[in-house]
Parts: sequence; C-alpha cells; structure tokens
Amino acid sequence: MDTCSRRLNLLLGVTGSVAAIKVSELVQLFNDKNFNIIIIPTKASQYFMKLDEQSNIQHGIINDLTANKNEVKNLYFLDEDEWLTWHERNDPILHIELRNWADICLIAPLDANTLAKLSNGLCDNLLTNVVRAWDIRNKLVFLAPAMNTYMYEHPLTRKQLDILKTFGYIEIESIEKTLMCGQKGLGAMSSTQTIVDTIISRLAERT
Repeated sequence: MDTCSRRLNLLLGVTGSVAAIKVSELVQLFNDKNFNIIIIPTKASQYFMKLDEQSNIQHGIINDLTANKNEVKNLYFLDEDEWLTWHERNDPILHIELRNWADICLIAPLDANTLAKLSNGLCDNLLTNVVRAWDIRNKLVFLAPAMNTYMYEHPLTRKQLDILKTFGYIEIESIEKTLMCGQKGLGAMSSTQTIVDTIISRLAERT
C-alpha cells in the first residue's frame, strides 16, 4: 500500500526526547503518503525540534480545524493555544477539536515522562488532554518510545506500556543503537521509515 486512498488526518505528538530532531523527516515521509498532519509538541520537545527552524510546518489556529477538515497540512498547536480559543461556554475547545479532526494519533518520540502521564490518566498539557479524550474504540493510537537504555529497561516502562496496550494502543518498539549519551543499548526510537510503514500496514489491515 503505497498511498492512502484518501487523505488521512494524523495527529503527531512530539515529546521530550532528542529523537524529536527527526520530526521534519517524519513529516515529509507522511506527506509523501498523502497524510494531513498536525503536530502537538510538548514544551520539553521544543528544546530539540526548534519550531522556528521548521520550514515545513506552521502555527495553526482553531479555524483551520473547523473550516475544511481535509485541507489541513503540516500545522502545529502549543499548550497555550488551548486557552486562546476558549472564553465562555459553547466556544470551541481545542483538544476536542483536535481529537475530532484526527483519524490517527502517533506519539513519536514518546519519552518516559509522557508515557508515565498517559498510563496514569494525567492530562496536564495539550497533548495529554487530546489523548485522554481520544476515541479509543474507533481510532488507533501508535507509540514510538525513545529514552535512555536504563529508563527503557526500568520495570515501570514495560508496565506502563502494557497498560496502554490493554487499551488498544500500538507500540512501535524501540531499537538498539548508540544513543546520544554515548551508551549503546535499547531505547532508541524506531526509524522514521519503520514508523510510517508500520502505520500504513496497520491501516491496510483495517480496510
């Protein structure tokens, strides 16, 4: 399956791992597969991905989500955007609009901090609010963990991933390589191509 039969809407959560530097590459690969993409970067991820240097994504506004769902491409929303759009009852709520817009959620990279939040139901930023409000019965969530080897091999990591997998979340397993800290071991995010291929394959199984 080289391309999707229609443009699918992918919500890409990016968290605080050095693997966030691969976001631009990941976005391009998904664009090549005919996906619309909205990125939700956590504050920690922005130390690595440097939004002001990303030429292929731009800051979105909530009207982008409601005006034409199928024409949104390569936008990002920040935590503070949640409160710029809501002032009183019946105003649109950003994390709900993002949930409604998306067909699929991918969190890549998924750091240890956000993994712990998701597995315990915490929702203290835009990304975790969207995931907490996700339609898990009908929409897939993919997780691509990325962290130091000792973090990855800590018993809590497997326990937390297993909790999320019982909800139907799909883990794209970390790989072994020399990490940014210089240590060789498990914990590196899977390759961007593997992430894209895994999602395309799982979508094909559902058609």
